[in-house]
Amino acid sequence: MTNSSKLHDTTLLHAAIYGVRTNRPTFKTVIFRQGLNIVLAERTKHSTKKDSRNGLGKSTLIEIIHFCLGAGTTKGEGLIVPSLSGWSFSLDMRLRDQPISVTRFVDEPTRFYIDADTSSWPIQPTPDKSGQYCYTAKEWTALLGALLFGLPTKSYDKKYHPSFRSLISYFIRRGRDAFSTPFEHFRKQHEWDKQVSNSFLLGLAWEDASDWQVLREKKSLLDDLKRASHAGIIGDVMQESLGELQATKVRLESIVQHGETDMATFRVHPQYRQIEDRANQLTAMIHKATNSNVSDRQMLGYYQASMDDIPESMADEVITLYEEAGVALPGSTRRQLTEVQEFHHRILENRKRFLSSEIERLKREIGDREATIREWSDERAGILGILKTHRALDEYTQLQQLHLKSVNELHSIDNRIDNLRRFEEGKSSLRIEEELLRKRARNDLDDRQAKRDRAIAIFNGNSEALYEAPGNLVIDLKSTGFNFDVEIKRSGSQGIECMKVFCYDLMLAEMWSHQEPSPGFLIHDSTIFDGVDERQRALALELAAKKSVEHGFQYICTLNSDMIPWKEFTTGFNLKTYVRLTLTDANESDSLLGIRF
Repeated sequence: MTNSSKLHDTTLLHAAIYGVRTNRPTFKTVIFRQGLNIVLAERTKHSTKKDSRNGLGKSTLIEIIHFCLGAGTTKGEGLIVPSLSGWSFSLDMRLRDQPISVTRFVDEPTRFYIDADTSSWPIQPTPDKSGQYCYTAKEWTALLGALLFGLPTKSYDKKYHPSFRSLISYFIRRGRDAFSTPFEHFRKQHEWDKQVSNSFLLGLAWEDASDWQVLREKKSLLDDLKRASHAGIIGDVMQESLGELQATKVRLESIVQHGETDMATFRVHPQYRQIEDRANQLTAMIHKATNSNVSDRQMLGYYQASMDDIPESMADEVITLYEEAGVALPGSTRRQLTEVQEFHHRILENRKRFLSSEIERLKREIGDREATIREWSDERAGILGILKTHRALDEYTQLQQLHLKSVNELHSIDNRIDNLRRFEEGKSSLRIEEELLRKRARNDLDDRQAKRDRAIAIFNGNSEALYEAPGNLVIDLKSTGFNFDVEIKRSGSQGIECMKVFCYDLMLAEMWSHQEPSPGFLIHDSTIFDGVDERQRALALELAAKKSVEHGFQYICTLNSDMIPWKEFTTGFNLKTYVRLTLTDANESDSLLGIRF
């Protein structure tokens, strides 16, 4: 990946960016130097009102630098678009006092090809299939973290820690949202990332910021448990008292103990149901036989009463009746009555024989039934004795299920007691842990007062250079961890807010310029000057030019030509000498890429 056209300014003391190149001839190669560097977008005399400098490549240049420094990519966004297929972008830099070049391809963004002597680097590149040495994105960002910020190449022990991509984004802000506040490089940046990154960059104990985040997570977990309890998601654990739960536990323990005893003495007969069915059958048969005997005894009584009511003869009664009436019966009549009497006598005899036969039958059947009832009763008594000492398997199963239900309720109570205890202990230990962390962080902040005071002094000096009244950088501790804020008089307008970011970033660049390793550069898009008064723009550019030379770092800024306050600069300050590249809207070839995409 050697390119003889690479230029290197060996007077730079820290890491620096020499230039940006591509593999396409239409691209406007840009070469940077020490101190102030301006990339200018200029309106041409022939352009119309419809022409715009937006899209000339100012923001694209910053995107390319991030791209070569390991920024994540998404297909169809940024540089990963079909119109740039086949393109590669190269960044010429100074790392560890030696020139290097890194190249990344749009069509293969997962690899970073290196042209440099890497023998002293903590992470070595590996050859790809073609033999060219390269890094993966993870390896490259880990290496840059070590070479630019002194980060370890291996993972931190702490879950929340500084990362190269987050730290470098304070030195190369991109996108309008990156300029909304000094302490965030994108909107809705995680609080832990904001605290960890800024405390690291300011030379404070970022480990305390990391521990604050762990503490916040613990508090959040307890709050979630409490909310879930109130919502009924995990029951009403947090709304119960420990005493109530323990009383319930004692009651359930007694139920479980009795259940275990019942199950231990439970005797199951393998044919319980068949025996139970036989007992029921015998009971029905006994009831039926008893009912039959009751009916037969009623019939027997009726038959016995009928036997007692049968007369001996009715013929003499008829004769006596006629005589008493004074009627003389002739002889033939008397003979006929005798015949009637004999006939009636036969009828009575037949009735007696029938009743006697029925009475004997009923007595016999009643006796047989009584004997059968005694047999059935004896058999049923034996069966009931078995049922009394044995029980059915399904009854045992039901008893077992009831026992298991009680056991589960007891386990649930144990868990609720444990959760409530842990919740109460968690709240107590959290308060202790929070107080210890606050004390430790406060002591550590006091121990690093010199670094804190230096950062505050530099920031205040920067703001005073712009507004003739010192601003104020606030670095303190609150209940949620580190508290960072900036104040500049007349704040509230968009311009003032952007200048807060400028003063803060310039302070970071100055502080890091005296450390080794160091990024060695600060890059701003023209957005930093949106809404800023011309006088402050001029002062800011002059301040950046002065400090970048005094402290040996690069300040790179993209500007629109109509943003330059030519009349406000101090006599002798010539901004044109710092312009490294001019882009115009005359035609596509005068844009950064030489094409519109």
